[in-house]
Amino acid sequence: MTPHRSARLVDVAVALVGIVVLAACGSSAFSSSGSASDRSSVPAKPATIRLGYFPNVTHAPALVGIKDGIFAKALGRSIKLETTSFNAGPEAVEALFAGAIDAAFVGPNPAMNAYAKSGGKAIRIVSGSTSGGAFLIVSADITTAADLKGKTVASPQLGGTQDVALRSWLKKQGLSSDSSGGGDVTVSPQANADTLNAFKQGQIGGAWVPEPWATRLLKEGGGHVLVDERDLWPRGQYVTTQLIVTTDFLDKHPDVVEGLLRGLVSSIDAIAADPAAAQKSTNAAIADATGKPLSDRVIADAWKNLTFTVDPIASSLRQSAKDAESIGLLDPVDLSGIYDLSILNKVLAALGRQPVAGS
Repeated sequence: MTPHRSARLVDVAVALVGIVVLAACGSSAFSSSGSASDRSSVPAKPATIRLGYFPNVTHAPALVGIKDGIFAKALGRSIKLETTSFNAGPEAVEALFAGAIDAAFVGPNPAMNAYAKSGGKAIRIVSGSTSGGAFLIVSADITTAADLKGKTVASPQLGGTQDVALRSWLKKQGLSSDSSGGGDVTVSPQANADTLNAFKQGQIGGAWVPEPWATRLLKEGGGHVLVDERDLWPRGQYVTTQLIVTTDFLDKHPDVVEGLLRGLVSSIDAIAADPAAAQKSTNAAIADATGKPLSDRVIADAWKNLTFTVDPIASSLRQSAKDAESIGLLDPVDLSGIYDLSILNKVLAALGRQPVAGS
């Protein structure tokens, strides 16, 4: 797949795909999800769970879980894991609405968009995964926000998490931008690999990107950090990546979701226990998805900017919703039902660990 639109423009994609899905499957396409204890009648296990992820260091728990067979082991021999890589969240959401995947690691804004456009029925956030790792990297001649006026700055995809963070930050600096590329600063959504090339060639003044692309813009493009997004959040904590599951799959197969979450917890444990090995697995998984590994130095430097946790850091998602609303990329939405952390907390309780909250 190639990156398309999102947020505002995903309205059209979601509406059209939703019609097709609903016509084909009836109202079961977006069933309402209850807690784990409400799911007393569960169909037989499916043969496959289809999982989406990005080949980014911010998705290390997914990459390690896939590459090292941690997810496969947790799911058991009767469940096949199929994976698909995406450039950004809105692209993954389109695949989810099209019925091509059952679950995905995405940022907060695509998750909120999917939830909002389906009237709160399409997805649930079932776990956190990663905090941190996003930066605004700019060229040497840009040292203040004011220097960005008249410049072009990239983001991974319109309406994605970094795109919303960039536009919201620009607005707070008194700089305008719009979804068609107008305003004081031209925001140009594009694939991360294209962003790196454009930055090297001086075609853009900077980019708000996740790791490892931020580190690559620094090391390969000669850029410098204008904004470390951690500085914009209380205690430097904000959700970068989380796991979402379709409510239909969650309702029908909570046992399979439980297996996936056991795998996620085990993957994060493995990262904490042996970061060097986890970095190698992450890089190998990136090479599998993109055809080319990163340098060990890039992986190591990017790793320092990330925290891997199943805590979804719900307060930051709710603030991201307000930011997206303020720049016109999300209509006001009630997010009270977006989290279903009951299965995750069941997994954590079995390990003697504290529960996480969705509020």
